[in-house]
Amino acid sequence: MSTRTTAARPLAAALAALFVLTGCTSPDKDPKAAGGPGSPAAVASPPAPGGAGAGYEGPRPQDQNLLAWTGDPNDAGHVTAQSAAGVGGRVTLVRIVLRQETTWSNIWLGLAGIDPNAQLSNCYLGVYDAAGTLRAATPDISPQLMTDPVAKPLALAKPFTAAPGTYFIALLLNGNWATNALTLKSTGAGISVNAGLTPPNLRYSTLLTGQNSLPATVNLAEQSTSTINTGWASQWYGIS
Repeated sequence: MSTRTTAARPLAAALAALFVLTGCTSPDKDPKAAGGPGSPAAVASPPAPGGAGAGYEGPRPQDQNLLAWTGDPNDAGHVTAQSAAGVGGRVTLVRIVLRQETTWSNIWLGLAGIDPNAQLSNCYLGVYDAAGTLRAATPDISPQLMTDPVAKPLALAKPFTAAPGTYFIALLLNGNWATNALTLKSTGAGISVNAGLTPPNLRYSTLLTGQNSLPATVNLAEQSTSTINTGWASQWYGIS
């Protein structure tokens, strides 16, 4: 009887050692698997944008189903009014900087007031890149400037893919209208929008005279502010 007990002791010791080794490598004992100090779960994650404790962020174009804009339309309270003699035939440029690639299909314009007796023709919106090349333009928008004084999308004749960078939204008006009747929404009161800027990077400017269509190219170094100084305030635009 004592011989059997003596023989069993080495076997029991071996089994105990095996259990100890198994326990050390068990997933339940692995500090990483158990959420211990070395586990990925134990590393603090940055708070999600907009989560608890996040600071207030102002409105974004995407909040209103737009891709980009020249400014929050809620701030576009100033009404642009100018005579046909003052801006007719001039190419008016408003700069916009895109931070990501954008498929550009429409330019939204804030039409504040209409002149039912206006005689409009050869009125266009378009997009120039930083080299002064016309990337896209609308058909004649004269009919849309005669109806529905609201913010409205005006379709480019052909959408294009705009890489990140600087662009200039161009407005060309032609015809006759009452100075304080045909009016556009604006994000700035004129020349102040160009603080700290010089051609060819003015945020708001005019080019050329006597134009009946948007030129294929423009020389942005010739940006002028003389017409803007007369009260031709910076128009509000959106992109979709």
